[in-house]
Amino acid sequence: MNQVEALAKLERLNQALFETRDIATLLGVERSNATQIASRLAKAGLLVKLARGKWALRNANRFAIAEHLTSPFPAYISLQSALYHHGMISQIPAVTYAISLARPRRYQTPLGVFSIHHVEPHFFFGYETDETGTAKIAVPEKALVDFFYFRPTRTRLFVYLPEVEFPRGFDWSLARRLAGKIENRSRRVLVERSLASIRSAGKKRVLRR
Repeated sequence: MNQVEALAKLERLNQALFETRDIATLLGVERSNATQIASRLAKAGLLVKLARGKWALRNANRFAIAEHLTSPFPAYISLQSALYHHGMISQIPAVTYAISLARPRRYQTPLGVFSIHHVEPHFFFGYETDETGTAKIAVPEKALVDFFYFRPTRTRLFVYLPEVEFPRGFDWSLARRLAGKIENRSRRVLVERSLASIRSAGKKRVLRR
């Protein structure tokens, strides 16, 4: 099977993300052959290798790529990426941040850098499907709670939060309820205090105007 035929079959699936086993099943070949075909397509610039056994078309939704990388574990976009998506911060993140049940990892891919951060199953919630229907993204309240949740960790990624603009419908009571789901008491108290502090700062900015 030549590259043009293989690519045409992949594009007819109406999806942009694949694993090697998907390609093997679609083309009716062994996995080793599927890897060779995918590698040739990638070398020709028609397919992108994201990680071992993970492939994407160049038009893949960047937010959907995160969960493809963590598969079979689920993931949703959050932290700075979700805050920017919801218009809460103006600084464009250089990295796509995601929360997952998978272990923490940073992926360098031709389609961008993806920073995966682990939570336990009890705290994996508070997201919705994006407008494309292909990716999960944290609601504004959970994106902010997630940011404060990771602030005390050893990574320095969540020490500084750019100035936040809260959307008209931001639900502070929902944010507090989400924070209340944190099982570790000290972490929960820290997040609750951070929410109270940033809300107070926001009110002061409004009063000054």
